[in-house]
Amino acid sequence: MALEPGLHKTVKLHVGEDDTATHFRSGSVAVLATPRLVALCEEAACKAVDPLLPPGRTSVGLRIQMDHVAPVKIGSDIIAEATLEKVEGRRLTFSVKAYGEPGTICAGIITRVVVDADSFLAKIH
Repeated sequence: MALEPGLHKTVKLHVGEDDTATHFRSGSVAVLATPRLVALCEEAACKAVDPLLPPGRTSVGLRIQMDHVAPVKIGSDIIAEATLEKVEGRRLTFSVKAYGEPGTICAGIITRVVVDADSFLAKIH
């Protein structure tokens, strides 16, 4: 199977204390943190394509555009979905959304780029 539009993955999260804005220091209320929500959506995107990447290749984040539209309380169960919408060379564009007990929680676009892991890591030294 190749990297092509339509690849899809979902991941689930039971929101706990470690998932809150107060824990992430991204706010002062104990609700699901936006950074945690972004990470969950990126996890879904990675899981959609990682099994299809050649050995030594991975994808890295390039751009995140997301609207976080509803608060989520501790104890809630949520689902994040990522669907590969476009493949342009090494650039992968995903539509993402999360939903659960409050309904729609977020929606957006995540762009990732396929890289050689060793070459990518060599750039930081």
